[in-house]
Amino acid sequence: MTAFFHSLGLPFGWAWFVSTICGILLIALPLMLSVAMVIYVDRKIWAAMALRRGPNVVGPLGLLQSFADGLKVFLQETIVPSAANKGIFVIGPIVTFTVTLLAWAVIPFNSGAILADINVGVLYVLAISSLGVYGTIMAGWASNSKYPFFSAMRASAQMISYEVSIGFIVVCVVLWAGSFNMGHIVEAQKGHVLGIFNAFALNPLLFPIWVMFLISSLAETQRAPFDLTEAESELVAGYQTEYSSMAFALFWLGEYGNVLLMCALNATLFWGGYLPPLDIPVLYLVPGVVWLLLKIAFGFFVFSWVKATVPRYRYDQLMRLGWKVFLPVSLLFVFLVSGYLMATGHFA
Repeated sequence: MTAFFHSLGLPFGWAWFVSTICGILLIALPLMLSVAMVIYVDRKIWAAMALRRGPNVVGPLGLLQSFADGLKVFLQETIVPSAANKGIFVIGPIVTFTVTLLAWAVIPFNSGAILADINVGVLYVLAISSLGVYGTIMAGWASNSKYPFFSAMRASAQMISYEVSIGFIVVCVVLWAGSFNMGHIVEAQKGHVLGIFNAFALNPLLFPIWVMFLISSLAETQRAPFDLTEAESELVAGYQTEYSSMAFALFWLGEYGNVLLMCALNATLFWGGYLPPLDIPVLYLVPGVVWLLLKIAFGFFVFSWVKATVPRYRYDQLMRLGWKVFLPVSLLFVFLVSGYLMATGHFA
């Protein structure tokens, strides 16, 4: 894209700047639109599993319900509690939403179709996603209210705990792919299982790792059954209790953006990303971005399915699962995967 703008007469520096802005908008705008639609899909899946109708009045099949909710929130008054730290109170939701968008920069949508094709893409995602805890802490502390602060403490402990196990899980994938580059990790999955399946998750040694990653993703994004930061019977509504209007909407956008990001990481690291499920030439006629979006959509369905069917964990159960089960097991699999790869001459 830089070459295109450069051919129009722009200096190279300006051509690079304009092409980068266009690339950012090409990812950010569809992402924000898709967040509105996945909220609708989420509610429809919950309704179907509870034998209800879900949104069905606003627009055809209720498709405009999320946009109506967004307009209502936008027109509401932004209220900042008098006892709150106003600066940090306002910055909290902005940090949460911004961090969500930044992580998408290294997700490969197709071969060569990536905003920032850096060699440390996996490390970038881990670093950026770990910054999300700051928005939560800022919101809970600045509210100067008991329940938001309790919720922020819960959320920060929960996110940090499961980031540890996610880190060791990703190490196993990086060892097998031999690269931190997200595009190289996708290409390493080509014909990985039996020479026909494009997926690390179908590898018997990596399948348990994928299961742990999926469960850790639910905890990292604070989705049911790990939505203890929003446990209504205990914490009213969580760390965003004191928020209203667009500040509250930014938390919602950030939450669903994180869910879609985890679904994208799940597809990229374990299910072949933009590659078709089978290494058959005819399947490559379908654009890679279509395969990636289908995998993300299925991942999101699993997230909604779990939320609609699994009861909420207790907090002690949540922390026990993270520290006493996932951490030692993920460490064990780092040892097993690295040992297997060395024994088979993978690093030679």
